Amino acid sequence: MLNFSESSRGPDGEPFQFTTLTNKSGSVATFMDWGATWVSCQIALNDGSMREVLLGCQTPEQFTQQSAFFGATVGRYANRIAKAQYVYQGEKIVLQPSQGENLLHGGPEGFDKRRWERVSHDTHHVTYRLESADGDQGFPGHLAVQTTYRLTEDNRIEISWQATVDKTCPVNLTNHAYFNLDGDGSTTDALAQKLQLFADKYLPVESDGIPCGDLTDVTGSGMDFRQAKTLQQDLLKDRCQQRVKGYDHAYLLHDTCHNGSHPAAILTAADGKIEMQVFTDAPALQLYSGNFLAGTPDRRGAQYAAYAGVALESEFLPDTPNHPEWPQPDCFIKPGEEYQAATTYWFVVKG
Repeated sequence: MLNFSESSRGPDGEPFQFTTLTNKSGSVATFMDWGATWVSCQIALNDGSMREVLLGCQTPEQFTQQSAFFGATVGRYANRIAKAQYVYQGEKIVLQPSQGENLLHGGPEGFDKRRWERVSHDTHHVTYRLESADGDQGFPGHLAVQTTYRLTEDNRIEISWQATVDKTCPVNLTNHAYFNLDGDGSTTDALAQKLQLFADKYLPVESDGIPCGDLTDVTGSGMDFRQAKTLQQDLLKDRCQQRVKGYDHAYLLHDTCHNGSHPAAILTAADGKIEMQVFTDAPALQLYSGNFLAGTPDRRGAQYAAYAGVALESEFLPDTPNHPEWPQPDCFIKPGEEYQAATTYWFVVKG
């Protein structure tokens, strides 16, 4: 159960602010200004029951204390940058490391650890805004960013991001929701969910999550999700999985995914009652099978086990600022340009 009291306060001593979106089918999505976080998503099933499909914590304070990034808006640069540095036009930019010597999800005080301003909302949408100063976590330039969540009548959570900068800077925003479509707290193993990914290539990584090779064909490996299969089926089959205790890899999506008319991924509950289709204009999806979730506080006052949920993060490939050769759009945004990205999670109720 959610225990989101309006008297709860964030690390800055101010009250958390919550926004609830609803639709005619009865589905309910809840958001929090701290981290512009998607904290809950309850989908109305055909039998009239409600199913919580997101992992999360019991209290808002626990959201600020966990390190799994539950439902948070991640930036200024999602995923990893090797050795927390990159070179742009001959200038070496040194960032603040947040996972060993590397930068993960924007740095030690990334956007998930900030209070965002709620600038507009109604029963169907909420928009948050954040200002990031020049030098924040080592990144150059002042950045202004907006995140908008929208719940449609047919159970789509539409997320859009916009950002501008006054100095050239890599920008890569995503949401870090974890899904168990059989229900958060269900006795059904989250690895029993079926996944289909519309991608032929993935990036192998070392144990620290940093890419250790070029884009690799999925054919003949456990990394192949071109046909739907359970996450459990080939878990830890490959050496590149064993290094990170499961799936924690970026997939370069088919070109047909980028115009929004074809899903990038389809996740299906083990009981078949909910199918989630992911649409995005991002070049890649990071598949993370929750390999290190053990010990993270859950909604019931206990703790999650490893593999309790799966994340499908829309983004650039990891360490992109150091790999201009990879076949994807430029991640650097210049003054006068606007970063725009959009991802939709469509929850289709079956049977």
